[in-house]
Amino acid sequence: MQDQKKADSIPESLPKPGVLMDAQAISRALTRITHEILEANKGAENIALVGVVTRGDLLAKELALCIKEIEGVSVPVGSLDISFYRDDIASYIAPEIHATTIPFAVDGKTIILVDDILFTGRTVRAALDAIMDYGRPAAIQLAVLIDRGHRELPIRADYVGKNVPSSRDEQVRLFLEAVDGRSSVEIWKRREGERIGSAPLGKSAAPFAATEVEAVAEAAAAAEAEASLVIPTIADIKSDTLGGN
Repeated sequence: MQDQKKADSIPESLPKPGVLMDAQAISRALTRITHEILEANKGAENIALVGVVTRGDLLAKELALCIKEIEGVSVPVGSLDISFYRDDIASYIAPEIHATTIPFAVDGKTIILVDDILFTGRTVRAALDAIMDYGRPAAIQLAVLIDRGHRELPIRADYVGKNVPSSRDEQVRLFLEAVDGRSSVEIWKRREGERIGSAPLGKSAAPFAATEVEAVAEAAAAAEAEASLVIPTIADIKSDTLGGN
């Protein structure tokens, strides 16, 4: 009933999402990834998890809980903001900044870098640069919940929850109960002006976040106002000044 209300709250003008994974499917994928991590590394010794905000950090915490349940070991967990390491930082007038928290030494550790959606690989490239600024790990492995393809850099995930064939005109996003009120992976046709990437935290009741709708509407209104702007000529100014004489 709650999911139906959320679906009904999506305006008709917004794209209707298709659900690729529900909460149970996400949980099963994280459990499988955990087993794969433990098998590949022969246990949890010397492992540390670093999640890319936003939502990769939440997935890292879930993986840490799974490791604790399976191995009885608490592994260190950190969160990483890669805003200033992005290669498109110049195109963001006011990038959304989050805290980076890595409360352990990365030197000599096997770092499991965790992200939600693997797309072009540029976010991962930025995350690798950011981690190396904190030290020299023994190895860095990549775990993602979704791999949607379209790589632009030679980057491959070591652990994948689900491979999702998609087009560049589609949006694929993860929503989590802790910050979005629901846990699901959803796909929909991207609207003009909608930026590919994670949904804004706490503002994702609809698949196309309200803040993004407002931004598109404001840009359209500004363009319309500019197009209708009439710039007076010198003749017009003289005519007004002389009262038409």
